[in-house]
Amino acid sequence: MTHKTDIEIARAASKRPILEIGDMLGIGADDLLPYGHDKAKVSQAFIDSTKSKPNGKLILVTAINPTPAGEGKTTTTVGLGDGLNAIGKKAMICIREASLGPNFGMKGGAAGGGYAQVVPMEEMNLHFTGDFHAITSAHSLLSAMIDNHVYWGNELDIDIRRVVWRRVVDMNDRALRQITASLGGVANGFPREAGFDITVASEVMACLCLATDLKDLERRLGNMIVAYRRDRTPVFARDIKADGAMTVLLKDAMQPNLVQTLENNPAFVHGGPFANIAHGCNSVIATTTALKLADYVVTEAGFGADLGAEKFMNIKCRKAGIAPDCVVLVATVRAMKMNGGIAKADLGDENVDAVKAGCANLGRHIGNVKSFGVPVVVAINHFTGDSDAEVQAVKDYVVSQGSEAIVSRHWADGSKGSADLATRVAEIADSGVSNFAPLYPDEMPLFQKMETIAKRIYHADEVLADAKIRNQLKDWEEQGYGHLPVCMAKTQYSFSTDPTLRGAPTGHSVPVREVRLSAGAGFVVAVCGDIMTMPGLPRVPSAENIRLNDAGEVEGLF
Repeated sequence: MTHKTDIEIARAASKRPILEIGDMLGIGADDLLPYGHDKAKVSQAFIDSTKSKPNGKLILVTAINPTPAGEGKTTTTVGLGDGLNAIGKKAMICIREASLGPNFGMKGGAAGGGYAQVVPMEEMNLHFTGDFHAITSAHSLLSAMIDNHVYWGNELDIDIRRVVWRRVVDMNDRALRQITASLGGVANGFPREAGFDITVASEVMACLCLATDLKDLERRLGNMIVAYRRDRTPVFARDIKADGAMTVLLKDAMQPNLVQTLENNPAFVHGGPFANIAHGCNSVIATTTALKLADYVVTEAGFGADLGAEKFMNIKCRKAGIAPDCVVLVATVRAMKMNGGIAKADLGDENVDAVKAGCANLGRHIGNVKSFGVPVVVAINHFTGDSDAEVQAVKDYVVSQGSEAIVSRHWADGSKGSADLATRVAEIADSGVSNFAPLYPDEMPLFQKMETIAKRIYHADEVLADAKIRNQLKDWEEQGYGHLPVCMAKTQYSFSTDPTLRGAPTGHSVPVREVRLSAGAGFVVAVCGDIMTMPGLPRVPSAENIRLNDAGEVEGLF
């Protein structure tokens, strides 16, 4: 067992040149755009050339509701990918890029952990290949062009009280949530209320992650609604004539990033919408390309299965025409204990009763995922302090729910530790038992879609929304947007909208505070409870401990 930190393990990795990793997938040097020696973008021409190939098997990794004890979803995704390759399968990993906001806030990194990581770890968690900067820049260009249009005479007759396009920055900055823009007199335009979201909540991010190519991206960007006129008719980004220049800024960002795991297996790291306030999956172009290049593709969806997996199934799979062959639900003994009411400080003590009490959260996720018609395996992400009796309690519970649980020790042992999980997952994926269907049909009214998710996934009694919100949804339906799926913006910590309500609560309501139409991305966002589309930093942000050491290396990312 190791006492090395994640970053020390990552730094000691023996990486292969990225051209060799590309070669493993049949991607020639001409089709790779290297960013240094250990990361590269894959050309659109190569992606187009794979279209006629058959698809591999798609494996989705999701989890229980996150707790401060940690679940290790990305770590399991990476460990399972390495495990599949180690048992002789041709497998590839697809994960999201990390946002600077949470890196400097709570999380401190998003590339896996222990001996199940994607490298280069520092670059992936910082600027990487500049994709998020490009998204921020494209978004900011549109923001500037909207206000500029109004300043120079407002030919489109935009009602400046109804500009719905907010600004973005890739940082947790609560001071920017609500601002007043264009102060300072005639030279600066017309004062109006505005606000910032975090870049990963930008509709530009969602468009990039759901687009199939640059032409589709430009179409989606043009379809984004930026404002309304006094007669309530929408003004689109294409009316502002911003879609072409935005696409130019996003030209390279649209190409998937190829990197490798610690065991030199290929991974696409591309796109990164948050799962609590956006749709929470890596890009469609990365996933669909990986399915052409490997026999098994392991991908993850953000946070718990009530958010990430639900949106993966109802938004990403629906839009991309793909379906998971197997779902892996990650749980830890520690998290079960926390759900069972044990404080974080006491998690080291054996407590089988608390494990059993906390399993209700896991059970509900198993049932929810099965309701999509897909087989579920529980991966018990092993921590060194877990007792055999505690592990057995989880296994027994999962069997009682009509599923199976497999212990995976990838964090400590890499692919050796995940071989059992990989073997079983491959068997299930190959068996063809998946009978996937989204939770609701396109033609269901928007509010009913929200109710369906709230009742069937969150097990709530009702959705609360005032007349203004219901009328807004009806207006959108009349404008032809009723067929869109819904993206619920909700706390990740609970099935309810109350982050302190752990376990498997019932009898709760889901208050919808606001709805936003993402006409370019192709979904309607329902902002539920107190969720913020611009997070704040915690009292002691991770940034306080991130620095360069005397050797010029990054410390404090984990």
